[in-house]
Amino acid sequence: MVVMAYLVGSISSAILLCKLLNLPDPRATGSKNPGATNVLRISNKFVAASVLIFDILKGTLPVWGGYFLGLDPVYLGMIAVAACLGHMYPIFFNFEGGKAVATAFGVLLPIGLDLGGLLVLTWLLVAKVTRYSSLAAIVTVSMAPIYTWLLKPIYVYPVLMLSGLIIFRHRENIIRLIQGTESKISFTKK
Repeated sequence: MVVMAYLVGSISSAILLCKLLNLPDPRATGSKNPGATNVLRISNKFVAASVLIFDILKGTLPVWGGYFLGLDPVYLGMIAVAACLGHMYPIFFNFEGGKAVATAFGVLLPIGLDLGGLLVLTWLLVAKVTRYSSLAAIVTVSMAPIYTWLLKPIYVYPVLMLSGLIIFRHRENIIRLIQGTESKISFTKK
């Protein structure tokens, strides 16, 4: 299950959709991150939403599969981390992947829709107030272990591992946020 989760996570919808639609490679354009936010910068809301949905599903499906097989939370956590590592370091794309925020959201959804709702609200609130997608992601994954502890404490340790991984992957964004050079997102079309 861990290997399968990594392989599913390694399928980059951002790269594949951009190639299929003759758009620039998201690894070479904009923020150079093959994720939904960068795809939105180089295309449109429909393509970005498609990337977002696929990235969520590639996290959700392996974890739900493990859950329905009756695996313990520790193993579900390993599956979750493997799916995110696949997105971050995809074997099919020279290990050049994204930040795995949507995939991490996907692996957390099986814990409960209440957790999913809290995560979405946190991201939207921070993104709307600050207009920084990266800061919204960092704050949201930082809050995920707290929300998990309040809702289903049995999953706190796997969620902590996942949060640490996502924050580590955002280290360059953190530096740019501190320096004031991080790109902002726009909620309206120019």
